[in-house]
Parts: sequence; C-alpha cells; structure tokens
Amino acid sequence: MSKFIVNVVQQRASSYEIGVTLGKAIKNSPLLATFASVTKSAVTLSEMESVFKSFSPQLIDELKGIADGLEIPYEKAASLFSGYDVPTLPEMGCSAFVNSLYYMRNYDFSPQIYDGIFSLIQPDQGYASCGYNLQLIGRHEGVNEHGLAIGLHFVNNKETQQGIAAWTSVRMVLEQCRSTDEAITLLKEIPHSTCYNFSVGDQNGHTAAVEASPSLVMAREGVPLLSCVNHFQQEEMSSKNRQATQGSTKRNDYIHSLGNNQSFKELFHAFSDDDSPLFYTDYEQLFGTMHTFGYSFRDQQIITALARGEVTSFSFREWVDGHDLDATFFEGMIK
Repeated sequence: MSKFIVNVVQQRASSYEIGVTLGKAIKNSPLLATFASVTKSAVTLSEMESVFKSFSPQLIDELKGIADGLEIPYEKAASLFSGYDVPTLPEMGCSAFVNSLYYMRNYDFSPQIYDGIFSLIQPDQGYASCGYNLQLIGRHEGVNEHGLAIGLHFVNNKETQQGIAAWTSVRMVLEQCRSTDEAITLLKEIPHSTCYNFSVGDQNGHTAAVEASPSLVMAREGVPLLSCVNHFQQEEMSSKNRQATQGSTKRNDYIHSLGNNQSFKELFHAFSDDDSPLFYTDYEQLFGTMHTFGYSFRDQQIITALARGEVTSFSFREWVDGHDLDATFFEGMIK
C-alpha cells in the first residue's frame, strides 16, 4: 500500500491571485515535469486567447497568475496549463450517476498524471466552485454556487482537432453556467479537442449527458436516472466509440441497477467502497480509482474521499457564505 495526498486549496480572491497561489503551490513539484512531458512546448497564444475570451476570459488572468507564481513566461504557462491544443493523452475511465437528488462519480486513472489539488474558489469574476484540479486550471468534476454539477468522461481519441481539453471545458462551465440548459448551450459552442462525455445535473432536477466530439455535440436528456461512462450512447454518435466498450457497458448496467432509492451515503459507498464493481485497482494500466465525488442538490452537501481514504463531507453553501473547511489535505491509499 502506498499513501497519496491531495492538498485542499481555499481561495477568495481575483482570478490572477488564484493563479499566483496555484503557481507557488507547485513550484517545486514533479508535476511541472509531468505536464511538460505531455503538452506541447508552445501553443499559438492568439488562438488560445481568442477561445478563452469567448467563454471564460478570467482564466487568462489565472494563467498569468500561475506564470508569475512559478516565475516562468506567460507563454510557457499557457502551453503547460491552458488545456488548449493538448496532445492526446492515454485513455481514462470515469463513471457517474445523476438523478434529481444526487450527482455521484468516480475518477479512474493513474497517480502519474494527477494534480493532487482540491480547490474551493470564490473569484471576483465567475461563479464560486469546488472540485479536483486537472492541469491546474481544469477540473475532473465539480459543482458551483448555483448547484450545477459536471464531470468529464473520456470516450476516444479517434477524432481530434486543435481545441479545448475536456477538463478546461468543465472549468468554463463551472465559471459561467447556472443550469444544465446553460451548460448544454456552452458545451455545444466550445471547440472540443477530442471525444468526451460530460455528466451534468442542476438543482432543478435537470440532468444530461452531453456527448461531445470535434464535429458533433448532442445531449441525452429526460431520463429519471442518468448513467454516464466512457462510451457514447446515442446512435448518431456511436461510430465514434472505441472498438472495445464492454467494460464501460458493464459499469453502465451496474449504475442503472442501483436505482433511485439509494440514500446519499449508500450511493457514495456504492462508488467508493473498494469491493464495489465501480472501484478499480489497475493503476499500472492507467485504470485505478483515484477519488469519489458526490453532491446532494437538495442539501447542497458535498461528500468526497480519495481511494481507501477518510470521507469528508461539508456544506458547499456554508463555504460560499464564508465558512472555510478545517481540512488542509485529503489522504488516500493505493495498492
């Protein structure tokens, strides 16, 4: 068994100041070398900024803050952390359950590419949100102050273009959208770099799986229990799936078998317990459960834990109202 840590970073500041803090937090971290190895040495700054200005201009300020915090050129920070024009990454797995009451999901990948940061932010522009960081400014999943929850699910690298990575898209939705309808609209406008699902739910009980590729984006809505995994489920999108989808289909069937009568804690344990069919340990094959994240739309309560780690539960509404978490880190175990 090996221990891993996720640092809890809480900020109520400008986007630039949020970036400075993040930059300083990873200044001496091996994470810099990791992202340098999986990103391009440079991106076309004018193109990146044009896209960001259309959707979340404050993220440009955050990138500039990261650059100053790290004491590196802004152009370099943009290539490392913007999520724009990122080379294709290895396949990852994620499973989500969404209904009118709860949003619950696992993130399955490897500690090799894992920020180890859980951010709660209240910027001066954009909505307050929290979630696990990916490539610093991006998010695996999260929820914002309006009770909108969203997470990413890799589908395929079969179709690619120079565009925005899914984790940056998640962050843009959290920054800008109040509802599932607004999230669907934004996700249909963003130029997606490759094929991903986005699981979405809001406090009005509106759920959706947005199936996104560079050439087509469609929303799957109107189901009482929405399962979102690692394959497209709409016929028009199915040709973009990877060849082998048996594992994803199996997880999809299990999520539906849970039904709508689970309590929040029961649902959390159905995802997070290490004997769950949704909990994976193939970390060397880039398919091990790193964390579980859940949100109760009715109670505005977050529940989360790292793999085999202690459960943390708190009111996100209270955090937005100014009450910080006592926790400074989460701890998990990988075997």
